[in-house]
Amino acid sequence: MYAYAVADLLRSLYTGARHINMEYRIEAPESVRFIIKRLKDNNYDAYAVGGCVRDSILGRVPKDWDITTDATPMQVKAIFRKTIDTGIQHGTVTVMIDHTGYEVTTYRIDGEYEDSRHPKEVIFTQNLRKDLERRDFTINAMAYNDYSGVVDEFDGIGDIKRHVIRCVGDPMERFSEDALRIMRAVRFSAQLSFDIEDETRKAIVTLAGTLKNISRERIHTELLKTLMSDNPWRVKDMFDLGIMPVIIPETCKCDANYVKTLLHEDILDDSYLRMAALFSGLDYKTVYSVIKGLKLDNNTLNYVSAIIKYENYEVADSERAIRHFASECGVIYASHILRFKIAKENIEDANNNTKGYYRHIYEVYQNIVKRGDALTLKELNITGDDLKSLGIAPGKEMGNTLKRLFNAVLDEPELNDYDKLKEML
Repeated sequence: MYAYAVADLLRSLYTGARHINMEYRIEAPESVRFIIKRLKDNNYDAYAVGGCVRDSILGRVPKDWDITTDATPMQVKAIFRKTIDTGIQHGTVTVMIDHTGYEVTTYRIDGEYEDSRHPKEVIFTQNLRKDLERRDFTINAMAYNDYSGVVDEFDGIGDIKRHVIRCVGDPMERFSEDALRIMRAVRFSAQLSFDIEDETRKAIVTLAGTLKNISRERIHTELLKTLMSDNPWRVKDMFDLGIMPVIIPETCKCDANYVKTLLHEDILDDSYLRMAALFSGLDYKTVYSVIKGLKLDNNTLNYVSAIIKYENYEVADSERAIRHFASECGVIYASHILRFKIAKENIEDANNNTKGYYRHIYEVYQNIVKRGDALTLKELNITGDDLKSLGIAPGKEMGNTLKRLFNAVLDEPELNDYDKLKEML
């Protein structure tokens, strides 16, 4: 016991860290352990830090392993054979091991924040605690190596056990430094099934307006991560805490409780469907404009817009009507639209005669696709070249002819035969 106490004291004198937890042994990748050991062998301290420590304690597999050290970037570069100057002005060097990069960052103190996102300057320090106390949440402010165990200055392990998202130090300061942390709090809450601590929640409400300073790309990334978590319905916190009116003012017209209930539906299992749930009730043009403004990819723009456009489109219970529906909305979107309708049907009041209606429509549609019925003009078994050889000139007449034949095939799939179509000319 005395030996451990002395070792703890010596570490604290050098690193500024006092809260050492030897209970956890984290199995870091061999490359991470190699980097830490190499730095230690050169008389520098080094630790795995942040999300990888959090996830390891939670029993999750970390996606990335970041390393923090008291070595300066130039000292790191001198030790390792292959490095990349990823963000050397901020203390970060990427060390390449077997074609995989690991970010190694010098302990630092952030200077004044001027844009609610980036510090004007960073100051390197030899003090690990100073580096950890600039981080966002206690669960992300832990460091680990095999020599010291877990360095937990702000009771991150306690907050993990309590299932709590809590800022390091004063939440008003943390969110004033970087407004994106406001959305990260909700995102971690959704990903980990944790609750946001009261003082942290109050600070979010007070400072939600500062999110207007954050780029749309950063906003949409955090929003998508929340929606694609195991608890997408926690996006309602963004309504309750005043985040959504700032980042997407148009959603003020949405029913947040309805959105929350809709996002509990398991059939909404991809980003397009979950994003559509967030915008349920808005008109197509508004949603198109919002997604454009968020600078999301074209697939998201097209899928979500199509789902919303046909959100209230009534599909009749006949194969003919379902084929025409799929052709009109676009075959690539039809499945998503019908699944969205199933989710809405599941949560809305319906009598016994209509409950399960769209699940039935969806099953019929799947059978139509499996059978191979023509649902696009490209699948028509007669082409423009065929019509040209039969004396129909290119232009309006040919276009109208192809449309007429295709509509006939949508009505009766068995007509999709070259000879039968030729007879209809």
